[in-house]
Amino acid sequence: MTDPIRLLHFADVHIGMENYGRTDPETGVSTRVLDFLRRMDDMIAYAREHDVDLAIFAGDAFKSRNPTPTFQREFAYRVQDLAALCPVVLLVGNHDLPTIERRASSIEIYETLRVPNVTLGRDYQLHEIDTKRGPVLVGTAPYPVRAHLLRDMDIPHNATIAEIDAILERHLENVLGDMAERATHYAMPRVLTGHFSVAGAAFGSERSVMLGRDIIVPISTLDDPAWDYVALGHIHKYQNLTLGRTGAPPVVYSGSLERIDFGEEGDKKGFVWVELERGRTHVTFEEVDCRPFVTLRIDVQGQSEPTRAVLAAIRQKKLADAIVRVIITADPEADLLLNDRDIFQALKDAGANHVAAIQHEVERPARLRLGTSPEGLTPEELLDRYFYSKEVSPERIAVLLDHARRLFEAEE
Repeated sequence: MTDPIRLLHFADVHIGMENYGRTDPETGVSTRVLDFLRRMDDMIAYAREHDVDLAIFAGDAFKSRNPTPTFQREFAYRVQDLAALCPVVLLVGNHDLPTIERRASSIEIYETLRVPNVTLGRDYQLHEIDTKRGPVLVGTAPYPVRAHLLRDMDIPHNATIAEIDAILERHLENVLGDMAERATHYAMPRVLTGHFSVAGAAFGSERSVMLGRDIIVPISTLDDPAWDYVALGHIHKYQNLTLGRTGAPPVVYSGSLERIDFGEEGDKKGFVWVELERGRTHVTFEEVDCRPFVTLRIDVQGQSEPTRAVLAAIRQKKLADAIVRVIITADPEADLLLNDRDIFQALKDAGANHVAAIQHEVERPARLRLGTSPEGLTPEELLDRYFYSKEVSPERIAVLLDHARRLFEAEE
């Protein structure tokens, strides 16, 4: 009996995500970009140590469809490292696609240069991949582009958007069903990798970085026993959609390797390690030590010394290397006494990697004017009151104050 195929499944590395970062003086690259690259390095070290046979990247190499040469280089280094260990399948995700149809995707260069041990999944097709522990059949299902799917379809001219969506979804189901039927003619272990949304999957904050309107695939199209494992990308939250179901292959989103924003604050991040056999597959989620995001919610209503109360709350939290935001609930009297400069310094002294926002949520009388008691307020506090007077949303205020704080610090 042969050993199981050792398969690495990861996705959505989104190199180029720079929010909540700063330029690293040694590399000239955002510290947040370095976070994503280091998680890839950690994953590759694990694959090397555990003697990986096959790596499947389920799409979205970059944040942008037009990544900088630096970001392309850094991703290429890591693809090269993986390809030195085992065959690598790179699936085209929505962020990898060009804005103009006939242009190349951001990862197509690997196919153009015929990079050894790298297979590009840019079409719906089957690939026989030879590994050191035996062959594997890999079906690739890249992000479904509406224009491509519509090209050869007869759509009624008066069809509504909802009707077109339904037609496209049925067409994609038929394409995936045909791939599954053809896969049954192969005796080797079989894997399907896709980059799309599956009905019933739990979304995270990636809604803010997804591009376009998704075609939804029903789980019944993917849990076909023709496959021994389904490796998905596009949704940043790790989940096994067929966990506990007898007779169905694991249908798994690996999730992203790093947190994008505070919407993923509580999510575990990592990759999937698969022991793959025909008719029997074992899945393990390997968590990585990614950058912590921490939200401090502090209520200082009625406090005579609200800043001191906030500083005390900060000292009680572990904030080393974290990206931190502080949300302070205050009444108007306490709000006037808050010193954001002292709070910011306390967060830095506690080891915070980045202060995303110090946000005030204040129960203000309806007619509170911007000019009420401005004496002694910092420029940042004055800005906060100005934005409030203009009825800017609290979330937008937090972002604007974050940018303003950087400008104030640059002037010091």
